[in-house]
Amino acid sequence: MGRRTKARECAFQLLYQWQITGERMEAVVASFWKVRSATPVARALAERLARGAQAKAEALDAEIAEAATHWRLERIAPVDRTILRLGAYELGDEAETPAAVVIDEAVELAKRFGDEGSPAFVNGVLDAIRKKLRGDVPRATEGAKQER
Repeated sequence: MGRRTKARECAFQLLYQWQITGERMEAVVASFWKVRSATPVARALAERLARGAQAKAEALDAEIAEAATHWRLERIAPVDRTILRLGAYELGDEAETPAAVVIDEAVELAKRFGDEGSPAFVNGVLDAIRKKLRGDVPRATEGAKQER
């Protein structure tokens, strides 16, 4: 598993724990690293992504709600909502990461942690957010391939 992939997985788990427990992010981060390990670089990226998405959760939820047509936000499974928050945050605030990488990594998280329909749902919602935030550049041609 690449360090960026591991960092995204850790960021997802941090965000999910924050969402489910309602604890302050500082407490979530402190307890998380007691049971999980990562390189300093992966850990720093995971924390940056998780803290960034947590800080903008309300705005990200609005983007998700708009893109997830025919779905009320509270009806989206917590796992999917967390993956979508992380992906939407990266699409909006991590512009150096190609959208294709962000979406592909989110779909992989959905395959691993979500249910059967999660990957397609996450892909569709994040692609709609990508179009709004980054324009209608085809995913396959956007940017050079980047290490995951």
